Amino acid sequence: MVKAIEDVMPQIAFGGDYNPEQWDESVWLEDAKLMQEAGVNLVSVAIFSWSVIERKEGEFDFHWLDRVLDILHEHGVGVSLATATASPPAWLSKDYPEILAVQANGVPYQIGSRQHYSPNSKRFRYAVKRLVTEMANRYKDHPALKMWHINNEYACHLSECYSPESLEAFRDWLKERYETIEQLNQKWGTNFWSQRYNDWDEIQFPANLPTFYNPSQKLDYERFMNDAIFELYKIEKEVLRDVTPEVPVFTNFMYEFKPLNYFDWAKEMDLVTWDSYPDPREGKPYRHAMHHDLMRSLKNGQPFYLMEQVTSHVNWRDINLTKKPGEMRLWSYSTVARGGDGVMYFQWRQGRAGAEKFHGAMVPHSNDPNSRVYQEVKQLGQELKQLNGLAGAKGTAKVAIIFDWENWWAVEHEGKPHNKLSYLDQVYHYYQVCYEQNIAVDFVEPTGDLSNYQVVVAPMLYMIRNGEEKHLEEFVQHGGTLIVSFFSGIVDEQDHIHLGGYPAPLRNLLGMTVEEFAPMADNETNTIVSNGEISIVDTWADIIRLEGARAVAHFKENWYKGKPAVTVHRYGKGKSIYIGTNPATECLASFLTGIFQQSGVKAPLEAPKNVEIVERKKDHTTYLFILNHNDDPVTISLEPNKQYEDCLQNSSVSDQITVGGTDVTVIRF
Repeated sequence: MVKAIEDVMPQIAFGGDYNPEQWDESVWLEDAKLMQEAGVNLVSVAIFSWSVIERKEGEFDFHWLDRVLDILHEHGVGVSLATATASPPAWLSKDYPEILAVQANGVPYQIGSRQHYSPNSKRFRYAVKRLVTEMANRYKDHPALKMWHINNEYACHLSECYSPESLEAFRDWLKERYETIEQLNQKWGTNFWSQRYNDWDEIQFPANLPTFYNPSQKLDYERFMNDAIFELYKIEKEVLRDVTPEVPVFTNFMYEFKPLNYFDWAKEMDLVTWDSYPDPREGKPYRHAMHHDLMRSLKNGQPFYLMEQVTSHVNWRDINLTKKPGEMRLWSYSTVARGGDGVMYFQWRQGRAGAEKFHGAMVPHSNDPNSRVYQEVKQLGQELKQLNGLAGAKGTAKVAIIFDWENWWAVEHEGKPHNKLSYLDQVYHYYQVCYEQNIAVDFVEPTGDLSNYQVVVAPMLYMIRNGEEKHLEEFVQHGGTLIVSFFSGIVDEQDHIHLGGYPAPLRNLLGMTVEEFAPMADNETNTIVSNGEISIVDTWADIIRLEGARAVAHFKENWYKGKPAVTVHRYGKGKSIYIGTNPATECLASFLTGIFQQSGVKAPLEAPKNVEIVERKKDHTTYLFILNHNDDPVTISLEPNKQYEDCLQNSSVSDQITVGGTDVTVIRF
């Protein structure tokens, strides 16, 4: 039985990627002492070490790694041991060129970077399984081993492969999914453009085509690549589970990452982990916060680890701004506030050579323990020790946003009424309002459990599979409030239109139908009026006919002037709301505020703009995070007649509390 994460790491995990193979052994002891001083208790080791572990085929050298793990353990630092499969060594590509991934134009990728392998290469899979088996048997009893880090950032650079082995695997995947070629023809709608197939061997990749691809085929290719890469992960997991059944396993996810269906992947993880690198130029902390909430939601609220962030600046943007003093600490506490039980960095020591030598680290090139960066790292590491009772605490959301990767893929395929629609931007649009009002949010799959929520938002749920509409109907029937945005309920899982009037699966639930779409040109806007208030909208307008719903906002301009823009429909004990356009943020905030008030959803405390307030609960204790993203101090009124404990200052607090600029307070009661 695999150990629970809180049993493996009962405190907040703090550390980062450690690459000792890039340094002489003389540096290793110094590293361990600096880690100890900074409060580091976990590091990821061997992520890119395949070429120094298996220098030639079948010849393994673990002596240097033995020494590193021994040193770390002696200094009280646990190890998240990577399987080293993230980048195959040069000898493997030279001896077996069939492992190389192939571009859509038929040209293979080359060695010299990373992640150049084809996930469907049988030789690559064999080599991976052999390496992981050797590592698992070598370190299964090592006391430093806390968890297994499988591969690294799957599909980050290469999410598609067009090799002969991938084509063979794609055809096999289709055979398993559809069983007969006639079934495939039906599901792909191949009578269009004379695309009908007589045999599986006639099927090619949706690539290098003279005009539009078949959207059903493209969607299946995306599903296939997700499954193929996922299979690589499961091959490694199977080996590790067999040799070390108690040790948790995971791989690290990424920010705004479209190619992999993380809800599916999370089911095979003992711990959700992810890497986050928000650009300081954005000035939009809600985007970073949203993905924390999404990662926490992937395993139904289980806390996650942030495996990578940067202390100062990255190296891969056009201009790599440095985080200002206090910013790294503030963003790290936002991680913890939203469910992070681990705060890790890439990387421990700033590299001297290679493509990432200018990427920031916990120990900078100066190697100066008095440097600003190391001192901020040290401060945070020591502070997090005061939050050890927090590990395992859960969030308190009463609002959920439906998020669906396959819907994301499908809605952004070509050939739409508006080909600049962004699924993620629509999700952000609704999330931003919640974030700015400090309304806690979970994310759920279309078939996820909605019973704990009072309000559920479905932004641009273009694809609705068979039965998903019943799930939403039940939620509303039992008293929930459902908000659906424009261009929802349009197609089935094959990207075929639901006939019967848009949005056919939701028509009864919403009490309305959309007769036509009216996309807006670039820079075109319209206005809507609701309760006498006029608001700007853009991007899209649905031409709505009411079928039991009532309009609460109307368009004020254009040929559809006077037509409904926003509708409300009573259904069972609850209600459904349809927003048939893209309202400005202020307008959307006004709509949602009223809905939250009617549903009894509210923030933990009132706060000024740019102050983030988040709760986590464990047993009978509530932890309240107050994060001030302003440069100036703010004063927050607390609940009257209640005593709080300031976790970072070890003092009692009541009535009100002042939080400095770019600072954080954690109180509990």
